[in-house]
Amino acid sequence: MRIEIWADVVCAWAYIGKRRLERALPGRSGTEVVWRPFRIDPTAPARAVPLEEALRDPLMDEALRACAPGLSPARNRARISQVAAREGLGPPWGSKWRVSSHDAHRLIALAYEHGGPSVQGAVAEGVMRANFVEGLDIGDRAVLGEVAAAAGFPLGAELLDGEAGEVLVRELLLQGKARRVRTSPTIVVGGRALAGAQPPEAIADFLRGGERERPVPAEVERMRWAESLMDQRDPLGALVMLRPLLEEFGEDRGVRLLAARACFASAQLNRARAALESLVEEFPGDLYVRRLYGRTLERQGRDEEARPHLRLAAAADG
Repeated sequence: MRIEIWADVVCAWAYIGKRRLERALPGRSGTEVVWRPFRIDPTAPARAVPLEEALRDPLMDEALRACAPGLSPARNRARISQVAAREGLGPPWGSKWRVSSHDAHRLIALAYEHGGPSVQGAVAEGVMRANFVEGLDIGDRAVLGEVAAAAGFPLGAELLDGEAGEVLVRELLLQGKARRVRTSPTIVVGGRALAGAQPPEAIADFLRGGERERPVPAEVERMRWAESLMDQRDPLGALVMLRPLLEEFGEDRGVRLLAARACFASAQLNRARAALESLVEEFPGDLYVRRLYGRTLERQGRDEEARPHLRLAAAADG
């Protein structure tokens, strides 16, 4: 069974959730734990800012109050510190910096690609310990390089200095969005999700349900993710999800139509027209394709060409 943890390493509950998951796992064989990226603060700067300084920003204060209604940010931090202590984390405890977690996510994703789940887990542990216990700047690549080396991933520092993992992390973030991950941490097994740093007993119950999950073919998952992104009005994200399918299953009618829809929705009208034109030729009775083709031509100002396709689709609806 594969357990995916979608989490941001600058989220204290992610570290707490890691400890709780570890307490839920003993005696459970045949499991693989994989860390996936999530961003709770997408606007965090690439260069670290002292957290105390960042907290004086009214927008930051407002965002933190929304995370814990009824508690001031200071009281909420104190509460989380107490919870962390009960899980054996700290003291000391507490991040000292506001900084983008992008490079940290790159390192964690690359650790899985090059070393597998055990190395990745050690890197994730090291990054969160550096942030929450040691008070280090995890936006600093030198810090991340030291974490990687200590976790048995010495190649990590060299990979971070290049562009390795950039495309991978951005696609994984899209996958999380497609799977409607909204909270850090969220544990996902197959098509089921458990949001938040739940108690070990709740996690264990959730994992027992995952033992009955049947794996879904990778291409089916990608189609579902692309459809989900279309539903969320992210056609460019859908096209990213579809790219490997177009390369491998470029003749598949469903893949081609979904790509055409995404091109239409993202105003890539020439691409949409080319794809739909070939679909109309191959499947002249598909009235949905005709309607979309007609609308594409119409948006391009080619009303005469659009009219017969739209008329045929409308007559069928009537």
